[in-house]
This record gives sequence, C-alpha cells and structure tokens, in this order.
Amino acid sequence: MCGICGFITKFESRHEELRHSLVAMTDSLSHRGPNNSGTWTDIQNGVYLGHRRLSIIDLSEAGKQPMHSQDNRYVITFNGEIYNYKEIRSELENI
Repeated sequence: MCGICGFITKFESRHEELRHSLVAMTDSLSHRGPNNSGTWTDIQNGVYLGHRRLSIIDLSEAGKQPMHSQDNRYVITFNGEIYNYKEIRSELENI
C-alpha cells in the first residue's frame, strides 16, 4: 500500500523549511512505498503533497505521483487502487 502525506499552510515565507519537512514526512513513509517517491508544492497557495509508491500493476514511470492532468491544472496523489480500472478504461475508450 502506498504512503501519502501533505499539508496546507499560510507560511509562504518559510517555503524551504516547509519543503524540507515535506520531504522528511515522505521519507518516513518509505516502508509503505519503497519503489518511488515524489513531492509537489504550490507555494502561492501553501499546498504541499508527498507520495511513496508501491508498484504492483503499473511498473512504468506513468504511475509516478503526485500526478498532473494533461493541462497541469489539477494535481492528485492517491493510493492508486482502482479496482474496476478495466471497466472504466473500456468505457473511456468508447467515448
């Protein structure tokens, strides 16, 4: 199971310290996701997301998180367990 962490803050001026804290939080979850790690920050809005990846089905770099939408408007980090992904994929391919 993957590891997810993050926080929201108003302390924009302490970005480097907060970024260091995010990396430390993410690293502390290495037992939850030994295959990869990633972080994402939005300094202006004070959003910090971290992820540790346990690769089971998708071993490619396409599964690296936090994930960005194609237009980079949205960012998500999640466990990645979508149990009905085959059905959803089939529906989306038929649109």
